[in-house]
Amino acid sequence: MKLYLHSILIYSLTVFSCETENKLPDPLEAGWQGELVCEVLFESDELRVLKCTFPPGVGHEKHYHAPHFGYTLAGSKFRITDDSGEREVNVPTNSSFKNQEITHEVVNVGDSTAMFLIIEPK
Repeated sequence: MKLYLHSILIYSLTVFSCETENKLPDPLEAGWQGELVCEVLFESDELRVLKCTFPPGVGHEKHYHAPHFGYTLAGSKFRITDDSGEREVNVPTNSSFKNQEITHEVVNVGDSTAMFLIIEPK
């Protein structure tokens, strides 16, 4: 009985911890100053494809990404804030990236509109 109660406690703490971490919006739900920045281009039971557009000065409020692949249709310079701090990064057009789970906020600090495709397996 003691082992059973211990297992329930560990499971409950794990579920609570995961639920707490994922209270942030996903990329589609997150926006910037009340406006959405992503739209669904395609969705099925296995996959979701988003197109996210960031004019200069526009960002993406703090949000959570499940593992995903991204492709930069139009690049710019971004200020990224995440668990490792804040940094500015030039994101070139026609570049791609693959990330595991991440939480971050980004702002386009460049002078051109950036556009990304975000491909998320479900």
